[in-house]
Amino acid sequence: MIELEGLTKRYGEKVAVDRLTFAVRPGIVTGFLGPNGAGKSTTMRMILGLDHPTAGDVRIDGTHYRQLKDPLTYIGALLDAKAVHGGRSAWNHLLCLAQSNGVPASRVAEVLDVVGLTAVARKKAKGFSYGMGQRLGIAAALLGDPRILMFDEPVNGLDPEGIHWIRNLMKSLAAQGRTVFVSSHLMSEMALTADHLVVIGQGRLLADTSMADFIRTNARSYVRVRTPQRERLLDVLHEAGITVVEAGGEALEVEGGKAERIGELAAQYGLVLHELSPQQASLEEAFMQLTAESVEYHAHAGPGPAPQDWGAGWKGA
Repeated sequence: MIELEGLTKRYGEKVAVDRLTFAVRPGIVTGFLGPNGAGKSTTMRMILGLDHPTAGDVRIDGTHYRQLKDPLTYIGALLDAKAVHGGRSAWNHLLCLAQSNGVPASRVAEVLDVVGLTAVARKKAKGFSYGMGQRLGIAAALLGDPRILMFDEPVNGLDPEGIHWIRNLMKSLAAQGRTVFVSSHLMSEMALTADHLVVIGQGRLLADTSMADFIRTNARSYVRVRTPQRERLLDVLHEAGITVVEAGGEALEVEGGKAERIGELAAQYGLVLHELSPQQASLEEAFMQLTAESVEYHAHAGPGPAPQDWGAGWKGA
């Protein structure tokens, strides 16, 4: 378990992390979300003792990171896939980490096989693609067979097969009872991977809740209904105390009602339905709604051609 209590980091007048308190628990994948500049990377660096907090505390299974003997056997992390000596082979990079953390050398071959780098184990890391570097970083995180795993943007540079692989890997690690903490800007991928979410904005905690509750709380969900007997269905739903929004075209949007209940009412009154479909808000919509006031870097359309016209007449520089 990772536990933060009032964790704060200041750089002069800038407050990067502001009194964060939350726990990352075992057995589930916890997603760590926030806009650019929200303080996610700084928080992860403080968890690993790479940055020192201005105030507050953070512990790994009740112990400060700096007090851990052979820390890779407690917590494995991928923060920067490029943090590898380019002149070393993948094998030697992992072997050095193993020897410095009391990990058997036999473990090197095991994790290289897990991440799919066995065939290039003796090749120098400087020749690796970004995706191969990501896999090597994940191998390093797994090296000590730790109970806690922490990944910052783990799918960067991975192809679709690699993204599918890392998603399943994180789920399987959590299913083994391990603590899995992952930061990503890819909302569609996080929606498929995480069970629980911690969301921060401008260094402050905005949400610490399950994926389902986060979406339900921060975005609109409704049931879309189409029928040739529109007015009659409106009367039936109003009589049942169900709120209806008249959307564009022939569709109705029913809030606060379940599709099953609407279908039962339609059947009871002999009404024909052409569509009855629950519309669940996406994680991206919920995230944008919650963090709208916490976005530090806004892009704005400026003078000149619209983005779709940027290629027209471009001569280069």
